[in-house]
Amino acid sequence: MTQKERQVAGVVLAAGGGRRLGGRPKALLEHRGRPLVEHAVSVLRAAGCTRVHVVLGARADTVRERAALGDCVLVDNPDWEQGMGTSLRAGLASLTEAGAGARAALVSLVDQPGIGPEAVARVLAAYRGEDSLVSAAYEGVRGHPVLLGSAHWAGIAAAATGDRGARAYLKEHASELTLVECGDVARPYDIDRPEDLVHLE
Repeated sequence: MTQKERQVAGVVLAAGGGRRLGGRPKALLEHRGRPLVEHAVSVLRAAGCTRVHVVLGARADTVRERAALGDCVLVDNPDWEQGMGTSLRAGLASLTEAGAGARAALVSLVDQPGIGPEAVARVLAAYRGEDSLVSAAYEGVRGHPVLLGSAHWAGIAAAATGDRGARAYLKEHASELTLVECGDVARPYDIDRPEDLVHLE
């Protein structure tokens, strides 16, 4: 395990209930024959994240049963219905509690299967220690994944409300943010509505 692999932990936000998908939890949507959350974890691992924390919420017990996540740290977010901000806070808190020396979190969303290992690896390559603040960009527009150095975790957690996640914090700290263009290797669509299911294989 390299120093970077020891210091950067992957975090998959996979708690959503898929309200606009008729109440189908996104983690359990099938992609390439397996639950979507498995795909999200495999992308982080292929990009170089050896430690991955997965934040669960909607039907967490079913996700544990159906998805092969035995080598991940599973984090329950009982407040998942209040929005993605609660999941981001839970994920960052789990890294602190783990006491494993993580100095940054590489955060991805379970419902963006068009973002593969190449894009994630580019963001990971921009890691420069606990002060790092890095985001993938698509034609210059900030997107996911994001790499959040531990020096920023408290501020991000305080600003993460509703479905905003780290958005407000990143906007306020735009001068410190490194954008890594990934539009040539990834497609940042979300699986939010029934018509988006065409993106799943």
